[in-house]
Amino acid sequence: MIYAVVALAIFLGDFSLKKYFDTHMDSQKYSSICGGRIVLRRYHNRGAVLNFLEKSPNLVRNLCGGLLLALGIAWALLLRKKENPGVLLGLSLLLGGGGSNFCDRIAKGYVVDYFSFRTPFPWVNRIVFNISDFMIFLGSILVAVARK
Repeated sequence: MIYAVVALAIFLGDFSLKKYFDTHMDSQKYSSICGGRIVLRRYHNRGAVLNFLEKSPNLVRNLCGGLLLALGIAWALLLRKKENPGVLLGLSLLLGGGGSNFCDRIAKGYVVDYFSFRTPFPWVNRIVFNISDFMIFLGSILVAVARK
């Protein structure tokens, strides 16, 4: 049950943040927090990571949907066994984050991203993230590390 709560909390939390940024922030405006290290801004990403395949949004949507379905099936099968809590937590993070981004793709045709980092590396500064992106990244690492 806790794994479902984790996935749902990520989904709903990021959904709320995306809605706020999509309705309250102009795509041309920026604001900074954490001493200027984090930049808040709204960005509509039509592709996958780093706008990969942005000219093929239907392909990206279908690939994401297929991956999400496969992850959901694996999660449900593992949940019944309750054998590996690390993998289950990782899959929960992946499902919550992936589900939130997938819902954006279905409803809007793009994913709402809303923050970036200010670093000494210009190429990093151009990348715009959302919380789901970090949960997907963290979940992937957790699944890879926690596998038996």
